[in-house]
Amino acid sequence: MPNYKDKVNFQNGNKDKKFSRVYPATDGDDVVISGMAGKFPNCHNIDEYEYKLYNKIDMIDDDERRWRHFHPEIPKRSGKLYDLEKFDATFFGVHFKQSHTMDPQTRMLIEIAYEAVIDAGVNPKSLRGTRTGVYIGACVSESEKTWFYEKVSSGGFGITGCSRAMLPNRISYSLGLEGPSFLLDTACSSSMYALDNAFTAFRNGEIDAAIVGGSNLCLHPFVTLQFARLGVLATDGYCRPFDQHASGYTRSETISCLFLQRKRDANRVYASIVYSKTNCDGYKPEGITYPSGKLQEKLLREFYQEIDVCPEQLGYLEAHSTGTRAGDPEECRAIDNVLCSQRSTPLLVGSVKSNIGHAEPASGVSSLAKACFAFETGKIAPNINFTEIKSEISALAEGRLIVVKDTTNLEKPYIGVSSFGFGGANAHALLKA
Repeated sequence: MPNYKDKVNFQNGNKDKKFSRVYPATDGDDVVISGMAGKFPNCHNIDEYEYKLYNKIDMIDDDERRWRHFHPEIPKRSGKLYDLEKFDATFFGVHFKQSHTMDPQTRMLIEIAYEAVIDAGVNPKSLRGTRTGVYIGACVSESEKTWFYEKVSSGGFGITGCSRAMLPNRISYSLGLEGPSFLLDTACSSSMYALDNAFTAFRNGEIDAAIVGGSNLCLHPFVTLQFARLGVLATDGYCRPFDQHASGYTRSETISCLFLQRKRDANRVYASIVYSKTNCDGYKPEGITYPSGKLQEKLLREFYQEIDVCPEQLGYLEAHSTGTRAGDPEECRAIDNVLCSQRSTPLLVGSVKSNIGHAEPASGVSSLAKACFAFETGKIAPNINFTEIKSEISALAEGRLIVVKDTTNLEKPYIGVSSFGFGGANAHALLKA
């Protein structure tokens, strides 16, 4: 058991701060990201994802490999993964009948989780029987209808294959992991809530390692149609965070996992997780899906009051920004009021959604991977589809926030990452090199 400080003594000894977590006694107890893996739109692996980010390659396309362009309300462009049909069932000990009736999210998550562990320099077999938790953020399974209602498989394999509980549980089963294993659904902030739960479990001494992931596949056109009719999608299929011509986001697929360890156990460190915090908008007269800049501001204000990091030390902020008409101004106003007001220099901001679209529940882990790339290379990957500052966002117009349009040096050791669900579930995390 690590030498954690007694909560009462710790709080008494730090009367100037109010911490919501039990903090570790030594640097070796820091929670770090030691492994990464994933599949991203038109990217076979995380290395290809990094290459395309830094080379400003648009990962969204308008091909018809998911469905034909038959409905005028459904945008033609979207982000799509390769190789959904491929899975080594024998290697992972999955019966062939089960593999054929398994949600492709589950199949791919098993593989990606395994790759993330290997990327950390850890033999997956060595985790068997350990207190390793699995925390997966996911939302809608667009293959449930097929296996639950249209095709009834023998042996009930449809239930065990498409239950969303199986997304994390199947990883725990395949790798023999005995820590907590559950799925989180807070819509677009799901994978950041997964990170927050893993961070809490580390701080409480419940786990020794964790797999944190996010998953989103766009398999049925009518789900996209629902989003279009909700008014959040860009009709031309281009996601333009912070841009004057932004009109919504582009739906996208991503399946990605991070492997978390304590620093003393890690063979490599992509980034240390300094802190994580969440809150919820609660009631809003505008409606449940309208973002609350007030509560986002409250989250950021409390966050930076609870840690010993001044906003001046932030080298970059990876924003949630999806390019919606309501969302970007609300988020930028909150950032301006809390962070820019305590800085003497402009804050660099960006959103990976310009490059890969909005992966919804998996968007948070996509942003975290981008932040890790910045620490590894010392350079921030650029936004694309940004041509003109959104004039109604004063922080952008007046230069307190600067959108990263070209590969830019990361000059300070901290990166903040925000993620907000469309039901009002907000999350923010701080990483350091």
